[in-house]
Amino acid sequence: MRILHDQSTPAFPGERSVITIGAYDGVHVGHQAVIDHVRRVAAERGCRSVLVTFDHHPATVVRPESAPKLLTDADQKLARLAATGLDAVVMVHFDEDQANESPEAFVQRVLVDHLAVAAIVVGEDFHFGRGRDGNVDLLRKIGAEADFDVEPLELLARADGVDEPVSSTAIRRALAGGDVTLANAMLGHTFEVRGSVVQGDQRGRLLGFPTANVEVSNRMCLPADGVYAGRYERPDGSVHDCAINLGRRPTFYEHAETSLLEAHLLDFEGDLYGETAIVRFSHFLRSERKFDGIDALIEQLRSDVENARTLLIDSAG
Repeated sequence: MRILHDQSTPAFPGERSVITIGAYDGVHVGHQAVIDHVRRVAAERGCRSVLVTFDHHPATVVRPESAPKLLTDADQKLARLAATGLDAVVMVHFDEDQANESPEAFVQRVLVDHLAVAAIVVGEDFHFGRGRDGNVDLLRKIGAEADFDVEPLELLARADGVDEPVSSTAIRRALAGGDVTLANAMLGHTFEVRGSVVQGDQRGRLLGFPTANVEVSNRMCLPADGVYAGRYERPDGSVHDCAINLGRRPTFYEHAETSLLEAHLLDFEGDLYGETAIVRFSHFLRSERKFDGIDALIEQLRSDVENARTLLIDSAG
């Protein structure tokens, strides 16, 4: 898959493209359905399959005070998109100038001049451009003059019966409630975060449950504070079952300012400091709570580890 940052020249001289546009945060099952349709139409027409997205979530520029936390960083998103079989991803630099570009100018510059668009596939509620003035009707109007088709798709319904389409917003809401099972179902893959393993207070080691303290960017979405079963991937590609504690450790700290992500790797001994970790959240075990003493906490940690082990064995089977 080619990644195109420069939109000043034709991407595929002499060839046309079938495209979709959007933030594509999370690359969830709804996104995947759109991409599958793009690829089918491109194959039928003998065109390139292309996704147009942005190097920053548009909300971080347009409304930074209320911008959502990200489900995927740039590397995660590109890795997910590469796995779909797209021919290319156009990475548009999103800044104040881009935010103020009219929908008509964006279509001409990126879709027509750069990609020689033959068809655009988007969700039926699609909006884009300055003031979100661009929509399916505008695309059809421009397409009639610039010789491209527009195919709006009905949004993918949630599989749990809730009358709401799959969306990045719905996934963030599920994570905020600790419902990683629902979030994972909408994502079509296990929710994961990445970060460096940093030095902690080594309290877990003293309790008999050493943990990797994973420092995650504050731009990224995290599930609700609590204890989870999951998997931990090291830079060498090895994957380890783990019990994850995400929270402020109220048994030891009265007023911790931020939540800490700690992963206890099952049946593992070794030094993880300085590594980049990928932590995947498979199952919610319990909410975080304050314990009366160290013994009560240790007893609960033993139970958490065994519950995590059982759930992960069952899910692997």
